[in-house]
Amino acid sequence: ANPDAKHLIGTLGERSLHSALKDWYAVPNDHLEAEVDGFHIDVLRHKLLIEIQTSNFSSQRRKLKTLTEKHRVRLVFPIAKEKWIVRLSADGVKQLGRRKSPKKRHLFHLFEELVSVPGLIKNENFSLEVLLIQAEEVRRDDGQGSRRRKGWSVADHRLLRVVSRHAFGNPSDVLALIPPDLSHPFSTHELAKCIKQPRWLAQKMAYCLRHMGVIEVVGKEGNSLLYSASEKVARAELTNQL
Repeated sequence: ANPDAKHLIGTLGERSLHSALKDWYAVPNDHLEAEVDGFHIDVLRHKLLIEIQTSNFSSQRRKLKTLTEKHRVRLVFPIAKEKWIVRLSADGVKQLGRRKSPKKRHLFHLFEELVSVPGLIKNENFSLEVLLIQAEEVRRDDGQGSRRRKGWSVADHRLLRVVSRHAFGNPSDVLALIPPDLSHPFSTHELAKCIKQPRWLAQKMAYCLRHMGVIEVVGKEGNSLLYSASEKVARAELTNQL
């Protein structure tokens, strides 16, 4: 076995991406891998706890709920706006090729994960920051991957560049992702067309916004629910206009 193979391919899963984002995010006087109330925290910045989660918000549900009872917590989530596929040999040493993936992800893909904790943004101690990034997905020709990838396994994800940052401190910040030209009331079909994303993603978006209390069901059209801004949001908008 080549002793440099592990160094060349990184560790399995998301660890290289997670580590790179932690280093990118940290500023002087931050404490990395700190322990707070029995939990390991990626970055401790004074009284702010920063957790970097590359996927699977549901696995962090209990941790986030517990920590936000006493502490300010910021969850940082990267989305690969652009991605390159790097193909390595079975031993992870030789690079066989590199190509740009035709798939592009958008800020709206945060709802894929947010659907696991839709009400957390209502907690004043919680905030979310989404990073749109450029990344590499490293694959190995080891026969251990899925049929869809013809046996190639995903060995690592690498950060290339952070393109932009998007902060969400409360439900209204998330509601602002709905384009202003979307007519109300609206169905998830109309929302999908407006944001130019598949309907399944628009459905997750509507589910999250509904649980945040910023939209509500106001009727039906055929089998489709119709949504509009909640009375609470409408009152707030009116107050702002006065």
